[in-house]
Amino acid sequence: VLIRGETGTGKELVARAIHDASERSNRPYVTVNCASLPEPLLEAELFGSVQGAFPGASADRSGLFAEADGGTILLDEIGDMPAGVQAKLLRLLEAGEVRAVGATEARTVDVRVLAATHRDLSKDVESNRFRSDLFNRLREVAIPLPPLRSRPEDLPLLVEHLLKKHSRDTGRVVRAVSPEAMRMLERYPWPGNVRELSHVLERAVGMTRGTRIEVEDLPAQFSDAADAVRETPTAAPRQTLDEVEKAHILAVLKSVGGNRVRAAAILDIDRKTLYRKLIRWGLQRPEDEEQLKRIGGTT
Repeated sequence: VLIRGETGTGKELVARAIHDASERSNRPYVTVNCASLPEPLLEAELFGSVQGAFPGASADRSGLFAEADGGTILLDEIGDMPAGVQAKLLRLLEAGEVRAVGATEARTVDVRVLAATHRDLSKDVESNRFRSDLFNRLREVAIPLPPLRSRPEDLPLLVEHLLKKHSRDTGRVVRAVSPEAMRMLERYPWPGNVRELSHVLERAVGMTRGTRIEVEDLPAQFSDAADAVRETPTAAPRQTLDEVEKAHILAVLKSVGGNRVRAAAILDIDRKTLYRKLIRWGLQRPEDEEQLKRIGGTT
């Protein structure tokens, strides 16, 4: 199963739900982030290694596919998997066998493979960044997860669910969001998707003094939108989605002095995603740092 969606859309939750609803639910569920390790370490992590196979291999190691035998493995950020590991993964999917690094014999494994990515793998195939044969095997069942901004009808349900969760986790009693605060949430483009929404509500539950979340309980970067909501609470938004997103991102950049690494962390988006947006707005060059500082928070 291939699960594709932007950062924060809930790919790992979908993967876990697939495992829990399957006949393998009482068997191991193993996850690995394919972007977190260099190729030699990722290969050993997935397929195992034998003692002396490489410097530092002081003992035999079974590997995550062996640990997941009979169950499920989630290969998160599969689009960042190195080419050499892609080839070995394809062999595993074709033959159902895994060979540890340095081993002379393979062992049979029975593992359901789930893969998740925020990348468009079809484009990576066209640019020879990702193997076409592996892509075709991984997407026997493809599940696209739409971004939160494209499904606004889900926002009230998600807010209700997350309020209950964070209230339970923190011991606070927060039952609702004020109409003004809800309008703010509805107008926001949510570049970090459901994960960002969860972080915002978790903070708000901790900040509020009452039993419902008010505008002032939301993070500072919402302040401009809050003023607009107070002035025209029932008016239709006058800005396009791209303009709202740009205004918010520039406001965050201004708050961190134009530091794009810190801004990406606050926005809960990948740095490359932030850079692509800045390129689209003509703010991609190093000499634009001063411009970012000057115009942050404006459209």
